[in-house]
Amino acid sequence: MIFSSWEYLLFFAIMLILLSTIKIHALKKAVLLIGSYYFYSVWDYRFVLLVLVMTLINHVSAVSIDRSTVEAVRKRWLIFSVIANLTILGFFKYFNFFIDSANGLLDQFGMTFPLLSIVLPVGISFITFEVMSYTIDVYKRDIKPSSIWDFSLLIVFFPHLIAGPILKPRHFLPQMARDIVIKRSNLIEGGQIFIFGLVKKIIIADHMAMFVDPVFASPGEYSPLTVWLAVIAYAVQIYCDFSGYSDMAIGSAKCMGIDIPRNFNMPYLSRSVTEFWRRWHISLSSWLREYLYFSLGGNRKGAIRANINLILVMLLGGLWHGASWNFVLWGLLHGLALVIHKLYFNHVLKKREINHWLYRTAAWALTFVFVCVTWVFFRSQSFEHSWLVLRKMFLIDTGGLMWFYPYLGFVLVLVLAGHMVGVRLKTYPSVNLTTFGGLFILFFVLFALLLLMPTASTPFIYFQF
Repeated sequence: MIFSSWEYLLFFAIMLILLSTIKIHALKKAVLLIGSYYFYSVWDYRFVLLVLVMTLINHVSAVSIDRSTVEAVRKRWLIFSVIANLTILGFFKYFNFFIDSANGLLDQFGMTFPLLSIVLPVGISFITFEVMSYTIDVYKRDIKPSSIWDFSLLIVFFPHLIAGPILKPRHFLPQMARDIVIKRSNLIEGGQIFIFGLVKKIIIADHMAMFVDPVFASPGEYSPLTVWLAVIAYAVQIYCDFSGYSDMAIGSAKCMGIDIPRNFNMPYLSRSVTEFWRRWHISLSSWLREYLYFSLGGNRKGAIRANINLILVMLLGGLWHGASWNFVLWGLLHGLALVIHKLYFNHVLKKREINHWLYRTAAWALTFVFVCVTWVFFRSQSFEHSWLVLRKMFLIDTGGLMWFYPYLGFVLVLVLAGHMVGVRLKTYPSVNLTTFGGLFILFFVLFALLLLMPTASTPFIYFQF
């Protein structure tokens, strides 16, 4: 049940009707919780039990941490919960990855370990980070343990359940104490945010996949220019796909009067890798900074240790994205780029601020090209496949078919215009539905969605994480 499907729209409409009809707050939360578990069960009902187990482990741990006055006991409960969460994530997501890597070394000795047939639970990476942040926040005494029902809603609240944004307990849980009221103003605002995300997914991301997938499947058959265009198209695809999902999640929650923080802020306008990670997947980058980078010591133990911590965080962030050495290399490259920019900022920009338009343009271009090149490792299935793409991009291997995808030009103009509007608005675009102009724009967008909808919608990219 993906957000861009009629099944989801029907499910969501039923949820809104039930929440607007029921008057008792506790019963509303019960309906929301049951509906969220149903939403997850549609993907694979077998893993509902896994989510329940993770919820119970972390609820018991949080309550035990809060009740104890002995620091050693509190720490033991925290360690237990963290190990339990990472063990579950590690088994489902990384068991075969590490076994396969070990087999590569042991094969020369005639020894191998069998791989298991493991189905990856949808959204397991996001769920793991959220339950860990809950017990860590309770341990740090930033929050008090909530009821198991509110904590369950933090984990399985259906708009963000499958692919985030990653919710912080101290932001979400207080909202559960307020009554869930379906207001007309929230429906209008949330509905428009949802449609905005739907446009990104259907009109942009799904159409970019029609160009990206064939070129990345056989990069050796295409010319260097075509491969470059496909890499740029993928940069647009993954941004519009993931930010579109986040927008639809935020819009769905807003319709119910629940706020989910924005997850993207026009990242391709960034003029440094540091700025890129402040704008891209904000909920993940803030989680890594708050719960991992600071836990490793941050910059409190000197510059060298801070740089090592930064690289370690990005390595683990890359591995979080998937069980592949390509993701590890992608994280390493971003970690090294963050360190280089940090050194440049501390030793150059702090002493002499450069604000010339030519410098700003060059900084933007360098950042964008770096991000696009590293997306090659994110998109490719192996080092060998990444190398084939890079050979084409940097003219080591020339020749091949020239394919100009006309829709890419339309999309680039559309994305550029959207960024120009976004810079001015600094928020989601909206129209006044009480005016003829506003209604005309709304119906025009809906008509465009129906007209340009591909015959087969591609799955959201981040569902595999």
